[in-house]
Amino acid sequence: MDEFRYEIAVPVRFQDLDAVGHVNNAVYATYLEEARISYTKDVLDLDAEDSGAVIAHLEIDYHRPVREDTQVTVAVRTGELGTSSVPMEYEIRDDDGVVATAETVMVTVDYETGETRPIPERWREQIETYEQRHRTRLD
Repeated sequence: MDEFRYEIAVPVRFQDLDAVGHVNNAVYATYLEEARISYTKDVLDLDAEDSGAVIAHLEIDYHRPVREDTQVTVAVRTGELGTSSVPMEYEIRDDDGVVATAETVMVTVDYETGETRPIPERWREQIETYEQRHRTRLD
């Protein structure tokens, strides 16, 4: 399996914790969103609201709870791009290792018609260049 090429630190806020004292399951999706927005900004030089992309699929597998209000690291990599889809894989980690793995699929849409549209060629080039450049460094 390829290594993850992009990582960000996300603080675990007190409000993220549930009554049992661990991060609520729904908050993990927010951590993924923060990482995805950061990836989009850094790799595509694009703000999320300008992307024309929406999440069509989200899947999270929880491995163990995060119990403290410290921080987690969210690692992101992009898979093989489709015509209008951008698949992304994630690992959420704390100091002791992986706490969750996840997948999302973003699709590019025309907001006026609601129909999917092809990924802009610039995105395709930038994502593929970023992922390949970092894959070469890791090999």
